[in-house]
Amino acid sequence: MKKNLGLLAICQGLYLTNNVTFIAINGLVGLALAPLGWMATVPVMGYVVGGALSTGAVANMQRRFGRKASFQTGLLVALASALLCAYAAASRNFWLLCFGTLVAGYYNANASLYRFAAAELAPLASREKAVSLVMAGGLLGAVIGPNLAARTRDLAGVPFMGAYLALAGVALLAMMLIAFIDFPPAPQRSASIGGRPLAQIMRQPVFIVAAAAGALGYGVMNLLMAATPIAMQQRSLPFSDAALVLQWHVIGMFAPGFFTGSLIKRFGPLPVMGVGVALNLACVLVALSGMQLHQFLVALFLLGVGWNFLFTGSTTLSLAAYGPEEKDRAQGALNFFVFGTLAVSSLSSGVLVTTQGWTLLNYGSLVPVALTGAALLWLGARAPRTVRPPTL
Repeated sequence: MKKNLGLLAICQGLYLTNNVTFIAINGLVGLALAPLGWMATVPVMGYVVGGALSTGAVANMQRRFGRKASFQTGLLVALASALLCAYAAASRNFWLLCFGTLVAGYYNANASLYRFAAAELAPLASREKAVSLVMAGGLLGAVIGPNLAARTRDLAGVPFMGAYLALAGVALLAMMLIAFIDFPPAPQRSASIGGRPLAQIMRQPVFIVAAAAGALGYGVMNLLMAATPIAMQQRSLPFSDAALVLQWHVIGMFAPGFFTGSLIKRFGPLPVMGVGVALNLACVLVALSGMQLHQFLVALFLLGVGWNFLFTGSTTLSLAAYGPEEKDRAQGALNFFVFGTLAVSSLSSGVLVTTQGWTLLNYGSLVPVALTGAALLWLGARAPRTVRPPTL
């Protein structure tokens, strides 16, 4: 179990290396190549739209062929899409870049299931910690991602082409590691199609709140994170400063993974998620106080910690909404809501920061933060003691 979880945590870190590098460079490459300035984050949006469009295909492949084959396929797509984006940067083809990130979305949808796979690799009593610790592997992304973007920016003679080529190497490394993980076997076909209809699963209050908190929490995080490199460039701050801010943001996202699971096990997911909402609010207040390096740094760090509490909590909460034979369709639906929200926030991020500015962008983020808090209060009033998740 320790070997499997350790390797899966490293793969999570490599997945976040891909994500953080994409966030750090796609908006800037888009800004340089886009026909209009407000289209700068369309390549970022392509990544999450591709993820939303791929959730059904990924769920079907997981159900038919199991975790390992599906994860390996996702990494093959990551390799191909990174090479395609490198060619798009070299040829200065904006729409090809958008297509490349759209294709990469399949990998995004695929690897986002690592956190659910972690729960299957651990005993029932340790699932909260397993999910949290595998997500803590994202710290690798915090260290590698921003440095990879900064150090390979001009490596190939074309801005950021070297970063895309480096991501192809990251995908190859992850493919090798996945090969050594022992996942539970794929369920028999008759078992994998059993259980309740998806509509019935989605009508449960616990599913509604888990999906809403996960999607809105991720949406707010993405809205502000995707806009940060552009906002810092508008303030004439160097790219090295943006890389530093993103690095500490991702540290905030995943360092709490070493103890978030223990907090959830002791206090339950709803209180931990409530702290995540409070941290998101604190992030916005700091961001509204000014646009110096230290304010970007503190705001994005708080945003990262808040995201960790919300997303780890919502993942654990969602385990109470479905049984073993329902997991593929339920997890696919949860990811669809996340990626659909990310698609909206990615486009909104570029439009708002280039046309309305950083301040209005932050004020707008208060709406989903408030909705998330309201959803937690609603479920807390209906079910003060969340039920234990069923065995997967």
